[in-house]
Amino acid sequence: MIDLILGVLFFVFILIVFKLFDRFKVDNTVAITVNYFVAGSLGLYFSEQTFSVDEIINANWLPYAGIVGALFISTFILIAQGAQKIGMAITTVANKMSLIIPLIVAFLLLGDQISWLKITGIVIAIISIFLTTTQGQKLNFNKRYLPLILIIFIGQGIADSFFNYAQFHHVSDVESKLFICVIFYAAGVEGLLLVLYRLFFTSFKPKARDLLGGIVLGIPNYLTLLYFFKSLENGFLESSQVYPIFNMGIISISALIGFLLFGEKLATRNWLGIGLAALAIAAIGLG
Repeated sequence: MIDLILGVLFFVFILIVFKLFDRFKVDNTVAITVNYFVAGSLGLYFSEQTFSVDEIINANWLPYAGIVGALFISTFILIAQGAQKIGMAITTVANKMSLIIPLIVAFLLLGDQISWLKITGIVIAIISIFLTTTQGQKLNFNKRYLPLILIIFIGQGIADSFFNYAQFHHVSDVESKLFICVIFYAAGVEGLLLVLYRLFFTSFKPKARDLLGGIVLGIPNYLTLLYFFKSLENGFLESSQVYPIFNMGIISISALIGFLLFGEKLATRNWLGIGLAALAIAAIGLG
């Protein structure tokens, strides 16, 4: 359980860093790209295993690492677009509701046990996500943005499902850190292509603060995925429990941090959502 708690805390720290990006005018695309290379390099540095390029190329999990890495950075960019065009509330709901997809995969393909208590907890979790991430507004938006919402929902859900499936079937204990590193580098390469396109075909010029922001972001990003992977790997909780608890923990703590540190106002329904999130965590954990 300590691995899952650490994963949640480091992810919340990432959200705090993103909040500061906006304040210091850091370019998201550059910082996110640098962050993935930093996270991958940290993984290699702290990895205790020896490996060769041929070993990575021939690994059964390599296609999964490439897909997950590409989905990680692509989905994040789409989330940024959704926040600008549709609003943070609807975009966040679409992103967090994606936990339904890996849960279904865990039940159907990974043999996780289904119980009424666990199902009840999942239902409460979905309700709490909606209450915590909205401020009384209805989910009404221009229908032309519906594909964007669906892609965010499906993209994040597929990324989490591939990650979970690969960890369960193809990645051994000794390969786990290397698997994470390759995911980071795959995401970084895709981000680098986007940055190079902007450099050659637009008037964009990166600044030193963009690089520094990426370095600061890369450290908690590496630690988040490392401890999240450990929480899936140690067997203390089933994957159908890990994903909801992880999301509920992030929603609850980030809402409190936003209120305490950044003065973000929370409506009564938001506090109700936080309370239901705690109830959902208890139900899923006991299920």
